[in-house]
Amino acid sequence: SESHTKAPVQFTPVEISLNAGFVDHDLKILCYTDHQLFERYHKFRLREGFGRKESLTIKELYNLNPGDYVTHIDHGVGRFDGLQVIENNGKKQEAIRLIYKNGDILYVNIHSLHRITKYVGREGTPPQLHRLGSGAWNRLKNKTKSKVKDIARDLIKLYAKRKAVQGYAFQPDSYMQTELEASFIYEDTPDQLKATQAVKHDMEQQHPMDRLICGDVGFGKTEIAIRAAFKAVADSKQVAVLVPTTILALQHFKTFSERLKDFPVTIDYINRFKSAKQQKETLQRLKEGKIDILIGTHRLLSKDVDFKDLGLFIVDEEQKFGVAAKEKIRQMRVHVDTLTLTATPIPRTLQFSLMGARDLSIINTAPPNRYPVQTELRSFNPQAIGEAIRYEMARGGQVFFLHNRVQNIMQVHDMLKKFVPEARIAVAHGQMEGKKLEKIMLDFVEGLYDVLLATTIIESGLDIPNANTIIINNAQHYGLSDLHQLRGRVGRSNKKAFCYLLTPPLASLPQDARKRLKAITDYADLGSGFNIAMRDLDIRGAGNILGAEQSGFISEIGIEMYQRILDEALEELKETEFKELFAGEKKEEKFVRECQLETDLEIFIPAGYVASASERLLLYKELDSLKTEEELAGFKKQLQDRFGPLPQATQDLLDALRLRWLAQQTGFEKLILKFGKMTGVFTGSEEAGFFQSELFGKILEAIKARPDCCEMKEKKGKLTLVFGKTDNVKKALENLKSLQQSFSGKI
Repeated sequence: SESHTKAPVQFTPVEISLNAGFVDHDLKILCYTDHQLFERYHKFRLREGFGRKESLTIKELYNLNPGDYVTHIDHGVGRFDGLQVIENNGKKQEAIRLIYKNGDILYVNIHSLHRITKYVGREGTPPQLHRLGSGAWNRLKNKTKSKVKDIARDLIKLYAKRKAVQGYAFQPDSYMQTELEASFIYEDTPDQLKATQAVKHDMEQQHPMDRLICGDVGFGKTEIAIRAAFKAVADSKQVAVLVPTTILALQHFKTFSERLKDFPVTIDYINRFKSAKQQKETLQRLKEGKIDILIGTHRLLSKDVDFKDLGLFIVDEEQKFGVAAKEKIRQMRVHVDTLTLTATPIPRTLQFSLMGARDLSIINTAPPNRYPVQTELRSFNPQAIGEAIRYEMARGGQVFFLHNRVQNIMQVHDMLKKFVPEARIAVAHGQMEGKKLEKIMLDFVEGLYDVLLATTIIESGLDIPNANTIIINNAQHYGLSDLHQLRGRVGRSNKKAFCYLLTPPLASLPQDARKRLKAITDYADLGSGFNIAMRDLDIRGAGNILGAEQSGFISEIGIEMYQRILDEALEELKETEFKELFAGEKKEEKFVRECQLETDLEIFIPAGYVASASERLLLYKELDSLKTEEELAGFKKQLQDRFGPLPQATQDLLDALRLRWLAQQTGFEKLILKFGKMTGVFTGSEEAGFFQSELFGKILEAIKARPDCCEMKEKKGKLTLVFGKTDNVKKALENLKSLQQSFSGKI
């Protein structure tokens, strides 16, 4: 009826992800979701704040494809051959198939995925596969562990030394600090806020700070450094800012001066552009305490640089300094609060390994209104170069043109002049006279030039928001992190930025150069510095992570396994040699690091539920890495949102993880759920002291009180607990829970 059509319709739009479409028979409508049409799974994700582009996770980075090499902690290096459905006592299960030397096949239970890591060594030279059952792998693992223990010892000693040294405890924030932070023209990203708070908290402690801030190019690390520097100055201390290049010293001087212009702070810089007389004058004022913040290159580490009262030492891009400089930095670091900034992040797993030696803040969230830099590979073509420069000029922007050979840089200048006669082009390189270079850079910042033709002196930290196109000539000669740093010079405002990599035809380039160029174009998103660091490791080989002598081991066992062994070595040393040092931070006693589950039940993700094998593998890996009940609930919600109601086999898979957690807390290193009964194998390591522990005593009392629930047996020198009539995961969980409740839930 007419009145019916005019009635106001009340509705609430709901943004949810649908795992399947629907049919409306009345309106004769068929609705499909994108993944039904394209077999493309969309990822459910909770967003908060600016989480527009989180950096890629380890999970996506270590995506396994058939043919990839992997390292199994018990068997060594093998080749991943995909997922395979196998039968176990007539029940279907899914397992990971690995191929070892002589074509030997090893099936790995999906509950043991954490025992496998992707092999990342040197690309182009495949690793030696190990032979199943030979002692070679165990010998190599033990040899690596003893070597790694030396490194871990050094890390812990450094940590202990730092904790023992009396540093200066800075006063809580003054009103001026609040004023400085409020005057920041951008809104802090959540990570930036967290990092700022962590730095200030560290500075207020009695022992010296040693914090590493890891964040992608343009993610606001300098702002954190400025706040820390001001906090130090407000407490009458001096600050040293060490930077890798002369240009960056000048840039930082400008940035710091601009941000602190309304506050009573004296800032100066020292670099090779300054005459000997000027340098002498600066150093004299520094000694008298008339300079609060001094910014400089290696020159800062010279013997004649004498601070009146140094309170904070900031190092920008530490990896750019040589061994000798790093040694000097290390000596300065023991007594003074140190803040290190880096844009080429270290792999997440390594961060934990380094935890013993320094604290870490990671800035993953990009500032709002930033766009990824559009990165394209091009051949050297006058027309394309001319168009790129003209486009940028037409929108009032500026262009960096990178050419890393001083010998013929003027020829390139003449060529560009021919391509774009109307452009105002400036040339900058490291062999120029200091004053001249300084003037050119300042004029470029002021907008007096359209194009800056330069060598890699612009690589680190240069921030010119109006320059939003960078053209890199002979891009094949650069390392991955260099290309990433250079690309980070543009896209620093809310304008769309472009990066053109000029190379000869790809077919004529060596394989690793092609891979580098592919990686830099693949990872063009914001926050992708982490992936780039990982691909760099992939392409160049892991090399020197904690000392040159370790690279041999890394190439034999793969970097992730190396880090895992380093982690274990740190933990072991904390529990043995350095027990007193870590007595204060002793957490709950854990007798078992992980519990292995063996079962003949159907516990897996059926292909009918998730069709793609690689997607199933990712889900297995994600599930295996969960640590808490909250994380598991979130994982289950994602599964339901993406694929629909859980089949029983998948529900059992989630419960199997809970079962492993409970078994681990009870002291089982292995849980066998087969032939309708459950057997828990107690941890057999004598030195862990499990059998003398209060926990084991309580388990014995519980069994005496309820002899019907389970039976204790000794099998092959191992003590086991056998529960009868346990033919499904739910029953197994109930049995373990009731045993736990018997000893009053205290574990």
